[in-house]
Amino acid sequence: MIRTIKAKFSKGVFEPLEPEVAEMVREGEEVFITISTSSMALAGDPLKETAGGWKDLIDAEGLKRNIYADRLIATRPEVKL
Repeated sequence: MIRTIKAKFSKGVFEPLEPEVAEMVREGEEVFITISTSSMALAGDPLKETAGGWKDLIDAEGLKRNIYADRLIATRPEVKL
């Protein structure tokens, strides 16, 4: 069963804020927890954190040359008036 619940982290322990959780999980049973908090969104800018990730993996100048060369190729059919 998959269900998202609200919980509070206190003194190193996650405490469920919904009473029906006790009916879903047995004492001592292992569960998977996915953590999503509003403070995680403020952790940093993902764009800035991944900047430079492609460095030295591609030939940037060659890619630019290919892009500009491809722009010169006519792909539309000639207009007939």
